[in-house]
Amino acid sequence: MFRSLLQGLSQRMPSQCAVCHSWPSQPVCEACVGQFAQPQQRCHTCAMPLTGSAMQCGACLREPPPVDRCLAAVAYAYPWSNLVVAFKFQQHPAWARSLGLLMRSTPWVEPALEAADVLLPLPLSKPRLQWRGYNQAQLLAQALEPRKCQTEVLLRIKDTPPQSSLPRSERLASVRDAFAIDPLRIDQVRAKNVVLVDDVMTSGASLSAAARVIRHAGAARITALVFARTE
Repeated sequence: MFRSLLQGLSQRMPSQCAVCHSWPSQPVCEACVGQFAQPQQRCHTCAMPLTGSAMQCGACLREPPPVDRCLAAVAYAYPWSNLVVAFKFQQHPAWARSLGLLMRSTPWVEPALEAADVLLPLPLSKPRLQWRGYNQAQLLAQALEPRKCQTEVLLRIKDTPPQSSLPRSERLASVRDAFAIDPLRIDQVRAKNVVLVDDVMTSGASLSAAARVIRHAGAARITALVFARTE
């Protein structure tokens, strides 16, 4: 209850910019957003940075991922990496609104949200949700499109170690069979345009595993949307 009270107050009180410490400000002020969130050309299906006129990276050309499009707002680097850590682990759920606005301002995100039938946040396991107190992906999805966000469709049915704690070679195996679609809600996915939302994409293992079960359930199109992408 005390945690909920603090979270509620944090949404109403002015704050400093977490980067330049200007006051009052959103979690990141407009000047810092302009400096650190410049649009970047990225692979259409994994959001890795690209140069030239290519639309996909070599890895995606060799092995197409299970998503039709992947969009990332920023690189997982200073100052965004610090903000993501604070958002997830230091009880700053109210930052979801500002981070969501930055995601929405990213090229091609607004059309993807408008075309979406449903937004599915990547779910946490029950132990991790209880420990953290909130699912950061769910908060972002609700900030982006509250009427389209559905939290009971995509389920996590297996607890897995944090992806950041595993070597790349083990990440895919760790999330295999970790997700499922609720059979009673499969009609919310079948033949629908789905946007899959998460905060950070590293190897893409979790998003790919979730996208595969969404695809198996009959989704017509899947767009992965993340706040930050490691590079």
